[in-house]
Amino acid sequence: MSATPGTGGAELATSGRPPAGNGQLLGIGAAAARVGVSERALRYYQQLGLIVPNCTTAGGLRRYSQDDIARVERIRELQTLLGLNLDEIATVLRNEDRMAQMRRTYHDERTSDDERQRLTRECLTLQERLRVTVEAKRAALESLNWRRFSVCQSITCQLTWLIHTTHHTHHTTHHTHT
Repeated sequence: MSATPGTGGAELATSGRPPAGNGQLLGIGAAAARVGVSERALRYYQQLGLIVPNCTTAGGLRRYSQDDIARVERIRELQTLLGLNLDEIATVLRNEDRMAQMRRTYHDERTSDDERQRLTRECLTLQERLRVTVEAKRAALESLNWRRFSVCQSITCQLTWLIHTTHHTHHTTHHTHT
């Protein structure tokens, strides 16, 4: 990693990629607040390899770019909308990263037609893997919903029986005392 001058006189060790967008880098607290996660979650995502901060100061402070923020938003989206766990998210992100890399190579004028065909086949394979991952999660969630429905239906039946029995017992007891 190379050292580059940063803001406030701190030197930054970069991740090898230039700052995205307007080049504004956020500290871990500001980045966490921006995406609605804890600082601990950002550190954990980094530990798992889901994100890599754009750079780190000489003192070891993480700095996040707009691309890093977008990646954390993608992680949260995959968690909340699809219910993917972090292992599944890692697979999705790896496939998405590889497909982005393939798109860049495909559109490079130096890429041969044979290489473009190979990239197209690989991209289709990755998309199929993503489809299988999402479909498996959808099926698991559907099964879970049916189990929840069955449990709720069972509880409703039990409560109905209990209410009916209690009402009937109360009604019978009431008539014998009058």
